Amino acid sequence: MHMGLAERIRTVLDLDPTKGAIEFKGHWYSWGEVKACMTGIDDILDTANLGEGAPVAIILRNRPAHAAAVVEVLASRRCVASVNPFQGGEKIAADIGGLNVGAVIADAEDWANPHLQEIVSARGMVGIQLTSGDTLNAKRITENAAPGKPPYHEPLPETAILMLTSGTTGPAKRIKLPYQSFQKALLSTKKTDGAIKLQDGVAVLSGPLVHIGGMYFTVDSVIHGRSFCLMEKFSVPEWVRIVSTYKPKVGSLPPTAIRMVMDAEVPVDALSSLTCVIAGSAPLPVDLQERFESHYGIPILDVYGATEFGGGITSWNLKDHREFAKTKRGSVGRAQPGVALRVVDIDTGEELPVGSEGVLEVQSAQSGQEGWVRTTDLALLDEDGFLFLKGRADDAIVRGGFKVLPREVEKVIQEHPWVQAACVVGIPDERLGAVPQAAVQLKEGAPAITPEELSQFVRSKVVAYQVPTKFIIVDELPRTPSLKVSFYEVKQLLAASADQAKSA
Repeated sequence: MHMGLAERIRTVLDLDPTKGAIEFKGHWYSWGEVKACMTGIDDILDTANLGEGAPVAIILRNRPAHAAAVVEVLASRRCVASVNPFQGGEKIAADIGGLNVGAVIADAEDWANPHLQEIVSARGMVGIQLTSGDTLNAKRITENAAPGKPPYHEPLPETAILMLTSGTTGPAKRIKLPYQSFQKALLSTKKTDGAIKLQDGVAVLSGPLVHIGGMYFTVDSVIHGRSFCLMEKFSVPEWVRIVSTYKPKVGSLPPTAIRMVMDAEVPVDALSSLTCVIAGSAPLPVDLQERFESHYGIPILDVYGATEFGGGITSWNLKDHREFAKTKRGSVGRAQPGVALRVVDIDTGEELPVGSEGVLEVQSAQSGQEGWVRTTDLALLDEDGFLFLKGRADDAIVRGGFKVLPREVEKVIQEHPWVQAACVVGIPDERLGAVPQAAVQLKEGAPAITPEELSQFVRSKVVAYQVPTKFIIVDELPRTPSLKVSFYEVKQLLAASADQAKSA
């Protein structure tokens, strides 16, 4: 039976309303409860005349009612506008104001934010409060009968998600993921052929719903009738409890979590059900992969994707792992079906021969974009089609799966009234892959500003993972003969500072 995404979601929800759909902190919510929560959201939006194509902002926390909200907005052919909850209250409100949507869906925790209350009230937006307690609940908390006077974001009937790209500062940047492309990515697998039925196994989502990977996983689980455990945030004891209890065949962990599992010395038999672990969201260190595979005997299948392409671009599978695991270490796999890759010269855009390093370009049916789309990744393609990532063309720092743009963090530091100039660089970190650190030059005559004060200043303006883990104050930032800041010398200064701290 071939059907669209919305029809398939509705069909799955009605198969067995009593069976568990989502487990959260040991409590199961049935498919019927998920549907009831979705229906409550739909009724509120209908009453407010927010129909097909209407963008709806969801402050996306990893909680069952939020998963239901995402699925409902997509099933009703409205548009999900994802909002990152891991930012300050003022930034969340500014983000909502910039979106200028007709409705905002959020947890009670977020509705306690006075800045959010103020912008929703001022714009006459519909506010929906979610609860993931003994039952899933969605209720309207605003008095206005319908969106107020200001013109709202135009309907986007062809867009599934206004997707927040990771790691930006200031006003959030979003890309439009086309509904048809998202639907095609979800339904163009053999698993969607044949009779629709609920699956027996239980999957695990430990990544954030606000990222494309978490959102894709949630919708994919629903359309395949697959129950899943939703983790509010990753913790080794909770993850081990879930794996030991429900014995999933596939685990999905970013490199940071894989390292945490290793560091916690989780017993081998606790993971005995796993046939593989899928890694993604950040570079996978070869030594970590080898240690994990050697200790647990479980293959790690690395995946590379990007928000603008609606998910995965390349991946490993078990067949490739058996054949190439030793000879292709460090690769993120081969192009997924429907994806074409090439490497081009960063300046001329000319395609480079196999084995050359340049900027990666991608052609993908999922992206909804015509032709080749340039990424910000430096890469190499070998003769067998395996992709090797060689760094970033935009100097981005990937901190535990979250992208931090150094130049944008520098702008925030330089908003401090006594800062003359700043330089942010990425420093390797065993647990997180890389972290931002900063060297700061103060204005002449500045008072004795401490690194702690600078850290607090930046923390008040950006998302937590963008705050540099270390600040050093220098008399003058090192520069090249052309007077550009020397990133290499800044890294040396930070390394020297670390050495001094150890010897002190």
